Amino acid sequence: MTTRKERLRKLVKVQEQLKALHETRHATFVAAAGAAEAEARELVEHFDADQSLAGLFPDLYHRRIANALVRQEASLESARQEAGLIATATARTNMVERAYKDVRRRDERERSDRERLELIAQKREQE
Repeated sequence: MTTRKERLRKLVKVQEQLKALHETRHATFVAAAGAAEAEARELVEHFDADQSLAGLFPDLYHRRIANALVRQEASLESARQEAGLIATATARTNMVERAYKDVRRRDERERSDRERLELIAQKREQE
């Protein structure tokens, strides 16, 4: 059977992994939003160019620009949600780490108390 200390140590590790997952997802969404914004900006620049096909297919350009902006906004919203999950994961990780440190300190204190008691008992036996 595992001790509470071991379970808390494992839980700290899991919480840190979960936090890292949310941070990675947040970064991915931010990058996707940046890519969508760059695509929309590039399409607008091509739309305004002299020898562009935008004059022949303006609806296609407008639709692609609108889709890029929608993707950007969706990615930013997902990034905001992940930021909230990061905050929650951080709070949970901190809480579990505190509990783990408390248990570890208590175990160390109990172990040192037992060692002292054993030393005292040994001295009494020798006398």
